[in-house]
Amino acid sequence: MKKIQDANLENKKVLLRVDFNVALKNGRIKEKFKIEACKETVKFLLEKNCQVALISHLGRPEGKINPEFSLRQITDDVESILGLKVRFISDCISEEIRNNLENLSDGEIILLENVRFYEGDEDNDIEFSKKLAKGFDIFVNDAFSASHRDHASVSGVAKLIPSFAGLRLQKEIHEMERVKNDFARPAVAIIGGAKIETKLPVIKFFEEKYDNILVGGKIANEALDQKKEFSEKVILPFDFIDDRLDIGPKTLEKFKEIISNAKTIVWNGPTGKFEDEKYAVSSNEIMKAVLNSGAYTVVGGGETLEILEKNNATDRIDFVSTGGGAMLDYLGGGEMPGIEVLSEPLIITD
Repeated sequence: MKKIQDANLENKKVLLRVDFNVALKNGRIKEKFKIEACKETVKFLLEKNCQVALISHLGRPEGKINPEFSLRQITDDVESILGLKVRFISDCISEEIRNNLENLSDGEIILLENVRFYEGDEDNDIEFSKKLAKGFDIFVNDAFSASHRDHASVSGVAKLIPSFAGLRLQKEIHEMERVKNDFARPAVAIIGGAKIETKLPVIKFFEEKYDNILVGGKIANEALDQKKEFSEKVILPFDFIDDRLDIGPKTLEKFKEIISNAKTIVWNGPTGKFEDEKYAVSSNEIMKAVLNSGAYTVVGGGETLEILEKNNATDRIDFVSTGGGAMLDYLGGGEMPGIEVLSEPLIITD
């Protein structure tokens, strides 16, 4: 995989794929973590005198311009978090981008409009990829959390101009490999949230490698309803609160006992309907048990991150991944087009 440390970056125009798909409230971001994640890479590029434009998606505008999903509204927050002057451009493929790249001041970067305002992004349309790449010398992917998507702004552009992994992407891959192949025992995975079909591969992966897999949330209910069969390593809830909206006290105690003995923990997804405080008990108690365990801990997924941030606990976790679905796909052996393309040769176009 090609890394930015090995690239000739001096004075280059760089399109940097980030993931600013963050929760908003009244036009302001609810959590800083995904914005902060790209800070090291941006700093590295600016030190090489690069002209940098950030490109991201926000929400699901479904290929149409929708002010509700405009990145314009987070420009001030991005400026504040990165500590840089940010110039917003209300498109991601216009000639205006090229003109603005030529006259950036020192320490100033560009934030482009939501790439998913165009259908060509999710369709990975090559003509759209060419428009994104136009005027740039180099593409850098720093968005691990989007790298399981075969989209124009993730893998499409990377086939057209020299492309490299950013520092955050490299760090994410290193940590995923560590919890896959180089972990201390007892090793425990905590898997919650919804959509059993997306989380089944990663449960199966951990079932083969780890000592215990603790399953909660909606996926536990779905597994029970569908009578999914697992080995004794996989522990499903055996008591519940209020129509299975949270795991019950006996299950919680069992989970906490296992967590207390762990040396490695991977946690992705809440174990109850955590957005309702009444059913956030198990998720909060599990968080405390994880913090008290002393285990090497990797956490991923937006909802899990929300639990940590609400309790000011993010800094107490060894590694917090920006990826939810991407983390599950990577660990479960799924395809990661945004990473795989960084080891491939460029394609020749007219």
